[in-house]
Amino acid sequence: MKSLIFQLQGTFSIIAIIAILLYSNSAIAAEKVVLKYNIFRPSVSVNELAKLAETGEVSSSLNFYFNQARQDPQKVRRILAQEVNANPVILDRLLNNRIGEFLLDRIGQSISTPSGQANRQALRSAIVLSANKDHKISLIEIIQNYPATEVIVEGDRLAQTYNQLYILAEKLQTVLHIPTSLN
Repeated sequence: MKSLIFQLQGTFSIIAIIAILLYSNSAIAAEKVVLKYNIFRPSVSVNELAKLAETGEVSSSLNFYFNQARQDPQKVRRILAQEVNANPVILDRLLNNRIGEFLLDRIGQSISTPSGQANRQALRSAIVLSANKDHKISLIEIIQNYPATEVIVEGDRLAQTYNQLYILAEKLQTVLHIPTSLN
């Protein structure tokens, strides 16, 4: 009976991933990020952060915000752009058990919805969508794929969040018996 339930959950998860992918063009995606550094909470566009992560170019507004928060833009860039390998189907299965939910809750302390509700579901969706394209996950991809128009990012916890993603990837690799590698 447990095996049948697990198979049904796996089948449902695969169907859900396919449905999300088929309709992802019309789905809500994050447009703005509220970067929280202590009491400092600037709102920036996801495109600005993506440009930082992809090219290293720091917009004038991001430069101002990072200076005010005493953050090194290049350090933030490295954390946003670092990737971990992950198979999206197996990742979805891993995220739908107690260990995965624990990790989602930990990551949700750093990346969340504005209301603080449905973090686990939003993160699960964003992570699986991020892995779908190239079997890799990065924080910037998770932010870009976050299923809300606005996402809250605890800037002081970005490195910790990346470490949680790395642990998730290690768990995934353990399930697959494949060595973990970082890019």
